[in-house]
Amino acid sequence: MLSERLRHLEFRTVGMAQAISERIVDAIMSGTLKEGEQLIEAELQKLFGVSKSPIREALREVEKMGFIVIKPRRGAFVKAITHRDIEENFRVRSVLEALAAREAYVAMTEAELSEMSASLENMRRAVRDNDPERYWECHRRFHDSYLIASHNHTLVEILQNLRMRNTWYRCARQLYTGDLQVDFAPHVEIATHFLKRDISEDALEAIMRRHTVIGLGYLQVSAGASGAAHGEEVPPAPPRLVRQPEEPSPATRDAA
Repeated sequence: MLSERLRHLEFRTVGMAQAISERIVDAIMSGTLKEGEQLIEAELQKLFGVSKSPIREALREVEKMGFIVIKPRRGAFVKAITHRDIEENFRVRSVLEALAAREAYVAMTEAELSEMSASLENMRRAVRDNDPERYWECHRRFHDSYLIASHNHTLVEILQNLRMRNTWYRCARQLYTGDLQVDFAPHVEIATHFLKRDISEDALEAIMRRHTVIGLGYLQVSAGASGAAHGEEVPPAPPRLVRQPEEPSPATRDAA
């Protein structure tokens, strides 16, 4: 019988551990738990009314997500955000966001395109009303529209985690506090291409990568100031973010 064959296996309270991990992430995202703060197991056990096992499982999961670090014989601590964390997150996302857009480009249904258009319109209204909180929520929905339409479950899982960490970085360090209109403009171009399907998949992918790289430029200025305020040594920005066009060869110039 199946029950006899599985009797020797160790069953864990996966549901409880997942619920606890979500609560911990929420507390970190909201700023209730600060960078460097220790998560004491005994206090978490008392708070959630559980044994050590689901607490430790939850902490391991939150560590995998990149929000805490578990130090041997010392315990779990909320991760201290570094400039390198922020920049690496941005550079990886620039590739994966472009890939998600490429895979969704020709596959998006009318309903999915309508959802993208609605998110764009809500972003426009948030810009008009100077409502950053609403803007960034609609911004998330805009980018979710093509990510979900990619139907690439691995890509969805990875990008959603990277986006969540990016949101934490932005909130914890008060990044991206500039002009919403400047951030909004490229999204109009992106949505127009999705709706008209008037460029190639390669061209769309290049636009998406450029959009993210431009964001990295804003980030380097904002994160540099924030990192200095937190006493972090901030490396200088690279001299170029975008490859410059090559000089034409003499033969090409002569032909012209």
